[in-house]
Amino acid sequence: VSDEKKQMVANVEKQLEEARELLEQMELEVREIPAQSRGMYSSRMRSYKQEMGKLEADFKRSRIAYSDEVRNELLGDDGNSSENQRAHLLDNTERLERSSRRLEAGYQIAVET
Repeated sequence: VSDEKKQMVANVEKQLEEARELLEQMELEVREIPAQSRGMYSSRMRSYKQEMGKLEADFKRSRIAYSDEVRNELLGDDGNSSENQRAHLLDNTERLERSSRRLEAGYQIAVET
């Protein structure tokens, strides 16, 4: 299970990096567009950057929550029941998967644009 999560995290990190690079390339392309058409594309770029920021923040929160769970497990913190911890871990995994899907959708939009 741990290796699967590590692989998922690595995959999301890779996709985030690819999306950042695409946004940079798109921004350079927008700068080359004639001034009368640039406004529409500039606003789209701002929107894409905001969405990217949200995805990165979600991913970061998921990783922090996951690392807190792992730390508590390693230290033997029995403050929470194992069922509670399992539910929290599943929630974090689901959030990470949801962020990954949103990132993939954003990546597709960026490629299409």
